[in-house]
Amino acid sequence: MTPEGMKTSTDYRRPYRPLPVSLFDRAGRLGRRLGLGDHLDVGRMIGAARRRTGLSDFGDEWFLGPLGVLVRSINNEARLTPLGMRIQRSRIVSALSNRLRVEHLLRQHPGILDVHLGRIIVIAGLQRTATTTVHRLIAADSRVRALRSWEALNPVPMPGERSGDPRGRLRRAKLAARTIGYIAPDFRAVHPVEFDAPEEDVLLLDLSFMSQSPEATMHVPGYARWLEKQDHTRCYEYLRTVLKLLHWQRPGDFWVLKTPHHMEYLDVVLGVMPDACVVQTHRDPKKSVASFCSMVAHARGMLSDHVDPGEIGRHWMRKTRRMIERSMEVRRAAGSGVFVDVSYYDLVADPMRELRRIYRAAGIDFGEEAEAAAKAVSQRNVKNRYGRHVYSLSSFGLDDETVDRHCDCYRREYRIPDETALARTDS
Repeated sequence: MTPEGMKTSTDYRRPYRPLPVSLFDRAGRLGRRLGLGDHLDVGRMIGAARRRTGLSDFGDEWFLGPLGVLVRSINNEARLTPLGMRIQRSRIVSALSNRLRVEHLLRQHPGILDVHLGRIIVIAGLQRTATTTVHRLIAADSRVRALRSWEALNPVPMPGERSGDPRGRLRRAKLAARTIGYIAPDFRAVHPVEFDAPEEDVLLLDLSFMSQSPEATMHVPGYARWLEKQDHTRCYEYLRTVLKLLHWQRPGDFWVLKTPHHMEYLDVVLGVMPDACVVQTHRDPKKSVASFCSMVAHARGMLSDHVDPGEIGRHWMRKTRRMIERSMEVRRAAGSGVFVDVSYYDLVADPMRELRRIYRAAGIDFGEEAEAAAKAVSQRNVKNRYGRHVYSLSSFGLDDETVDRHCDCYRREYRIPDETALARTDS
């Protein structure tokens, strides 16, 4: 485990393995040598989802194209452990099952598609720039509707579930959080996984098999290259549909969404959600890139014995530059009042002041109750409470000059300070 005060490992090439996991993988590797293949098969996973749910109609099956590309990339490139392959199979079958349940519920209640979501705040900064902090502070507001971890895993009520009583889904989410904590204790210090906390809606984009999740958790360069060339409109339209379904179950006055993935496709986000207010958080990329590469390495280590820190650094340095350039293009063409910028450093210094700015930009009142709720969350989410996340650019074959070269336009555009220089000044 990683108790408070302990440091995360930087030995990324040798991921931690509990003994039962090691034994499971050893047995699985023996099976592979004996010809018992464990590759992913789209047809079999579709059959498993249909058997699990007792449903057969997916509606529009356009998502099978992205799923096929993803499965080929996992089978050919990811080099997953036997347990990693089992986890991915389970994730895909769960996504397919959720699509079946969504389609079934929409046929029973077509009025869900007419649900009005209210004002939508979209948090879309680069990874590790305090997007999670802003998300959780806003989600503390009792008026707000945010995706919760248990809803992300199962957005549709389970069979027999009574309205307003999602205990079955909560139990499943608790088990999932405990499983991650057992397989990879360090990961909780990198990114806390809590069954009922606000969660990234990238997990809803996963239902369309078009998101950054696979390349953040596996080595799937073929899929990642393919994804960048696609039109993402349909997966965002499906995201909007699932949000309406969630709103129908548990309404709120307005929504807050969050995932760095949105930064790469802000044109599509604003096309599907034209009234959204987009919050971009900013931090010195030398810190945020190193932190995120470490997060990716820990995540990949859960699923594979072959973690290449240098490849992770190259991939996510290029991806970071792409996200920066694409978001800046959209912002140049957008009207005034769509975006609000939040400095990581200003947020740390005075989070309530930054929240007031965000609410004002979104046209929402930031009253005493919202402020009190945000302060309570801020006091609970103490830094390093699950251990200290240790990381460096050099672990991933990067250095300050490389990051500055790729991100110079971003730093100048948003007046982002050099965090290392700030630290020297403070000391």
